[in-house]
Amino acid sequence: MNLHEYQAKELLAKYGIGIPKGVPAMSVEEAVAGAKSLPGPLYVVKAQIHAGGRGKGKFKELGEEAKGGVRLAKSIEDVQRDAADMLGNTLVTVQTGDAGKQVNRLYVTDGVDIAKEYYLSMLVDRASGRVAMVVSTEGGMDIETVAHDTPELIHSITIDPASGFQPHHGRAVAFALKLEGGLAKAAQKLSKQLYDAFTALDCDMLEINPLVETKDGELLVLDTKMSFDSNALYRHPDVAALRDETEEDPMEVEASKYDLAYIKLDGDIGCMVNGAGLAMATMDIIKLNGMFPANFLDVGGGANKEKVTAAFKIILADPAVKGILVNIFGGIMKCDIIAEGIVAAAKEVNLSVPLVVRLEGTNVEKGKEILANSGLAIVPADDLGDAARKIVAEVKQAA
Repeated sequence: MNLHEYQAKELLAKYGIGIPKGVPAMSVEEAVAGAKSLPGPLYVVKAQIHAGGRGKGKFKELGEEAKGGVRLAKSIEDVQRDAADMLGNTLVTVQTGDAGKQVNRLYVTDGVDIAKEYYLSMLVDRASGRVAMVVSTEGGMDIETVAHDTPELIHSITIDPASGFQPHHGRAVAFALKLEGGLAKAAQKLSKQLYDAFTALDCDMLEINPLVETKDGELLVLDTKMSFDSNALYRHPDVAALRDETEEDPMEVEASKYDLAYIKLDGDIGCMVNGAGLAMATMDIIKLNGMFPANFLDVGGGANKEKVTAAFKIILADPAVKGILVNIFGGIMKCDIIAEGIVAAAKEVNLSVPLVVRLEGTNVEKGKEILANSGLAIVPADDLGDAARKIVAEVKQAA
């Protein structure tokens, strides 16, 4: 789960981490009122969407010459104009794709006198089984270019969760950022605070870009992104309550209600599989046979008839889907239960695209019998390769 910038900063502030004063706004009036509550005289108006690259983004409705989604305002009148430009319009960035995202929220912050920008992030390093703190002296909007062109400027410091954050980790961060004196001590303290927040909140990513040194000699978090381990959200109802479903794909939101692992893709063959590894293999073999998957959908090992029906409806809600491949290996999940769900869903949604089903495992013969006696145009498959060839042939024939 991801958060908006202002939400992430509010969480970090609870751990004593320095952030500029700011006010979220859902309307132009709220943005103006928020700016008036800040010291000024400079303000920053930020579009709040779940995507990076906002500063260099463009609004579809405002033309190529329009400023991006992060703007410096020198007066209350500028704040009002910028808020009116952004709210309700579509911001296109390198991370949103051409469709962009509609801006429904703003964050108005106090201006900061910046002396230097740095980069600092934390994530779970799967290879080492540790938390990695990634830092660079080259913070700002072009950190991706820095990582690509000058990777030697990116430093990674791993922290063993068994021993936790130690003073030497903080010193390593300060050294990598080339800080001395009071700023070095501030960086060590900030690193510990960030680690505490990261672990206590069960984050899987925390990015500060930029972390700024002010001309007054402070370190402030100027922008931040946070995402969380969805499996741990039950421990953090306060964080779960911050979820903004308008920033997510509607089908992914619907899938989450049934505990389905669903990700929309750009292809035209819908997939329903049990098990993440089998789902990846299914998508690969579809592509091997000349077409592309429309989604990743893992119904899990303990799916019931209702869950399978919901999965079917979600796949068919995508207008790009021209055919469906069901690939089930029945271990914990019985093939007859899957078959009943497939038949029920196909009848309920009035299936109008080709459907190929491959079943294997527990109660497979009973499952195949249910499909054969359903009266529906379901194409059975003997194995995964056979299933992929058949669904591709069926889709091409129906085109």
